[in-house]
Order: sequence, then C-alpha cells, then structure tokens
Amino acid sequence: MIKLIILDVDGVMTDGTITYDSEGREYKSFNVRDGFGIVTAIKKGIGVAVITGRHSFMVDRRCKELGIKDVYQGVDDKLEVYEMLKTKYNLRDEEIAVMGDDIPDLPLLKRAGISGAPSDAVEVVKKNVTFISSLPGGRGAVREFIDYILELNNEKEKIE
Repeated sequence: MIKLIILDVDGVMTDGTITYDSEGREYKSFNVRDGFGIVTAIKKGIGVAVITGRHSFMVDRRCKELGIKDVYQGVDDKLEVYEMLKTKYNLRDEEIAVMGDDIPDLPLLKRAGISGAPSDAVEVVKKNVTFISSLPGGRGAVREFIDYILELNNEKEKIE
C-alpha cells in the first residue's frame, strides 16, 4: 500500500523546458491532467511531496494550487529529504513511490518501494525503475503513474 508519492519537477511535472523572457522571468508549463491525478491521490489519502534541485516561484504556486504541502526546492541531497519525510510520516520504503527522470533522482528511485519514470527519462533511470510511463514528463506521465499506484492500492475506481 503506497502512502506517499514523491515527485521531481523538471522532466516529471514539466517537460523539462525552462524558458526566460527578456526580463529574466522564468516560465514552466504544468499538465492539468497530472494536476488532477495529484489532487485525486491527495483526496484518497495518499500524501504527495515534491523534491527538486532547482528553486522556482512557479513550483511553489503550482504545489499550493494542488494542495501539496511538502515542497522542497534547491535540494542537493534528495535522499536526505526522502529520509526526513519517511521519519516525519512514520513510513517504510515499501509505502513510498517516487517518480524521477535523471541521475539526481536515482538514490530515491532505488530506495522507494515503487519507482517510476516518464518515457523520456534518461536510460539509466529507466533501467532502475519498476514503472515506465508511456508518456513523457509534463505530458501526463505523473497521471499515469498515479493511476498505476491507485490500481496497486486496490482503489475501487481508477481515475477516469
């Protein structure tokens, strides 16, 4: 039974593209279906956390909109935050699912009970996960991962 889902941002919740305007403002795009999946998971009692190596105002805003309370940005050691969350919520590795797309996510992906990657994740990540989405990051991969987790948790209905 998965009780916590941990997500990376760039390349997972977004397509990994970072756009700057002429005044240096940063832009990211998030998928609305991924957002609906996250909100549904939270409503079903599954915690959702974000751990990312970069810091962005847009991530704070999107996570607030979705009801994600555990948001950790600018993280160098993602495994340290993973362990902190595990202790905070009194969880075992088998109760945690992680979705990542690149080398900094590997320690978490190798530790978690369920690990996932978008279809466009780097090859070394795809070789070390239990679930590979048919969709790329920022284009529905998170939603597909959450559907998979809900099925594993024997939820009566999958997100339709």
